[in-house]
Amino acid sequence: MSEQPVVAVTASESTAACVAFARIRLAAAGYAVTVFDADGPGFEQFVRAGNAAAVLDVTTGDLTAGLVSGASDRLTAASLAGVPQVISLGGLDAVGSPGAWRRTTPEECDRLGQEVALKACAARGPAAILVPRRGISSLDIEGGPHWSPEADAALFQSLRNWVYGVELIEHDAHVNDAEFAEACVEALLRLLRVTNVSQSTPDA
Repeated sequence: MSEQPVVAVTASESTAACVAFARIRLAAAGYAVTVFDADGPGFEQFVRAGNAAAVLDVTTGDLTAGLVSGASDRLTAASLAGVPQVISLGGLDAVGSPGAWRRTTPEECDRLGQEVALKACAARGPAAILVPRRGISSLDIEGGPHWSPEADAALFQSLRNWVYGVELIEHDAHVNDAEFAEACVEALLRLLRVTNVSQSTPDA
């Protein structure tokens, strides 16, 4: 029996529900799933080493560190490796450190949208960006501490302004809704089929 292809998935507490559903769905489709803390270095290293057949980058919130420290190499490993990748916006509502998070401003979200778009567009392999229009983390939900339709709108519009040559798929759902997780998985399975990375008979 051939070894299962591996999908690397990024996670955090703020996107846990989405990742949990996606993990089950990918396993059912015949893929091994390796989940990484989005704030740690292991994910990019794993992909850079050629261990991932595809990437489901649900949680890109660690990009906000670049707002303080400058340029980040996040979103580069999969793009350089040319593996299929689905990118979402999980956690881009929070900047700072655990216990001292603050909501990203509309201006910061505009910068983050540009960064996500341009890095995705530079990918050597197929990529898609999926947008959950009803909130991008467990904190960014109506009534939640990071709920800011204005900041989210700036992020989404920035993506629309800068993306080219890459699918930008918007869903009227929250990042942690099962329907959004399903959409992410379906998009990735489609990219895998196109590149013939999937197993011969995945349950897609």
